Amino acid sequence: MASVVFLHPDLGIGGAERLVLDAALALHRRGCRVQIWTAHHDRARCFAESLDPVLGVRCAGDWLPRSLLGRGHAVCAALRMLFVAFYLVFLSGEEFDVVFCDQVSACLPVLKLCRRPKRVLFYCHFPDLLLSQRRTALKRLYRWPLDWLEEATTGLADLVLVNSRFTAGVFKRTFRSLSHLDPDVLYPSLNLAALDKEPPAADLQLPPGKQLFFLSINRFERKKNLVLAVEALHVLRARLAWDDWEKVHLVLAGGYDPRLQENVDYYRELQELAGQLQLSDDVTFLRSFSDDQKVWLLGRSSCVLYTPSNEHFGIVPLEAMYARRPVIAANSGGPLESIQDRVTGFLCQPSPSCFAEAMEKLVRSPELRAKMGEAGRTRVLQTFSADAFEEQLYRYICTLAH
Repeated sequence: MASVVFLHPDLGIGGAERLVLDAALALHRRGCRVQIWTAHHDRARCFAESLDPVLGVRCAGDWLPRSLLGRGHAVCAALRMLFVAFYLVFLSGEEFDVVFCDQVSACLPVLKLCRRPKRVLFYCHFPDLLLSQRRTALKRLYRWPLDWLEEATTGLADLVLVNSRFTAGVFKRTFRSLSHLDPDVLYPSLNLAALDKEPPAADLQLPPGKQLFFLSINRFERKKNLVLAVEALHVLRARLAWDDWEKVHLVLAGGYDPRLQENVDYYRELQELAGQLQLSDDVTFLRSFSDDQKVWLLGRSSCVLYTPSNEHFGIVPLEAMYARRPVIAANSGGPLESIQDRVTGFLCQPSPSCFAEAMEKLVRSPELRAKMGEAGRTRVLQTFSADAFEEQLYRYICTLAH
């Protein structure tokens, strides 16, 4: 029985956290002993599964700063993960066979260069060096050693996995010195048990009298382009007769961490935009909802809007399709692999007019909504099943452990 330790920077709410939990639970079902080590785990803001004792969530290094006067998040993240790895290897007394690490590769030297080097699987959601802009020479100078460190330490992994063919291509183009590596694709899976259960009556207030709810589920971060959903709703209003418009409502539900200034600022900006476009009564904002609330929202929505461009993969479209909801998404990145255009939803240029055109088609045709919903459910079950994810991951772990 293999013993697997997961290293993850912050076990909050997001696609990366969802994948780590699903992977740990999948290996536990296969008889592996699993633990998750992280620098931060807020029990009030996390997926419910992270509270399960079988996952053995352990924290180390949360006393280290997340930033320095609002700057240096990348350096602090690397230092926090280095401390977690150091504590695990040298101070915890834990014995393990394989380490599953994701997001921050800076800790890999501790795992590989210690007296008893560990076998490491690194899961690359997306190269971190592409997630920040370098508009100034000072920022480029600051990022240069971090970018070098990311590439060098990623190369120390015994196996590299990515979440989509899109990310695999970006990985090859970005990490030129790692051209000898061909990362395998391990698509994220869905927690079908959570999506299948009938949620209790949610303590959410949605406007009465509305029949067509467009739902967006994404963190309140600018890169998620939630402005697109609000502006598309504004364009949609001009395209519909008043009777049809009166049925429509937009729900922006997203992860929100008050410790992150961007979350606070962007949430306020979106509310202000809705006011400027005279849509305040037509948009509901929900912050940091629970799993049960998410299932409840999916069950009452008519369509899910997925607005980020060049998203690495995106678990929300899969959740929507499994819930028999068509998805309107930007035509780039991971959604090109998960959504079938005009079959399970629409892949559109990320512009308000293009999104509004697709939204209008679904408003006017209940039959189309139902047909796309059924096609989406079938696609998820055939292509992105939890069984396939579990079997593929378990094979990787067995290979590394022996």
